[in-house]
Amino acid sequence: MTLADFSGLSKSRPQKSLTMGKQRTSGRNNLGRVTVRHRGGGHKRLLRLVDFRQTDKNGVNGTVAGIEYDPNRTAYIALISYMDGDKRYILAPEGLKVGDTVVCSERTKVKPGNRMKLEHVPVGYKIYNIELQIGKGGQIVRSAGNSATLVGFDAPHAIIELPSGEMRKVRQECYASIGVVSNVDHHLISIGKAGRMRWLGRRPQVLGKSMNAVDHPHGGGEGHSPVGLKYPKTPWGKHAMGVKTRKNHRASNHLIIRRRTKKKKK
Repeated sequence: MTLADFSGLSKSRPQKSLTMGKQRTSGRNNLGRVTVRHRGGGHKRLLRLVDFRQTDKNGVNGTVAGIEYDPNRTAYIALISYMDGDKRYILAPEGLKVGDTVVCSERTKVKPGNRMKLEHVPVGYKIYNIELQIGKGGQIVRSAGNSATLVGFDAPHAIIELPSGEMRKVRQECYASIGVVSNVDHHLISIGKAGRMRWLGRRPQVLGKSMNAVDHPHGGGEGHSPVGLKYPKTPWGKHAMGVKTRKNHRASNHLIIRRRTKKKKK
């Protein structure tokens, strides 16, 4: 088992005005039916209200009051105290420290934590928390240790390379934050035991081929038999593994210059 290093985080309680109770669904929808299997239990969590837009604080300088842990995401969050007295949580970039100043503006100094329009970011810089639609707030590149690279411009778009290797166009008017998302060592964490997964709200999973034929399409046979089908199936007989789940691809296909890199077959 390996743990994250929390030594650099603030010891204070979360800002009460920026938190609310989180209702656990245990994989159920509004009808009470299980729509995601293997979910349930886990530790109670407090929801932190993170500001992914920051544009309503345009031009207002903010000071980092603390770097905090957020149980609802892999990255750390920073509590920002603005000059007008307001406080907000933002995604913390790597290297941001208590006492540093950050600002969101159409054009500002290029340093970690600052947020600006893509058209003013120098080519080659690392960016995160990137908008896909103008004014909607950051939607992509938000998990621990991730960053995208601004590789060029093709008016009216900026061209960015995503962590997956995909290269796509985004409107130049969209905002992005400078830097790399914090907690870069998150990928090194080893869960270590089944109980720790239960703390995270994950219940045990069993392979379909270990079940009886009445319970799963992969089930039955003698011992730990192979699937024995043309393609893997879900418990309800639909295609599993490698199924395309991307929605609204017609609207964004023309913005993708290069698909994400595929693993080479040995």
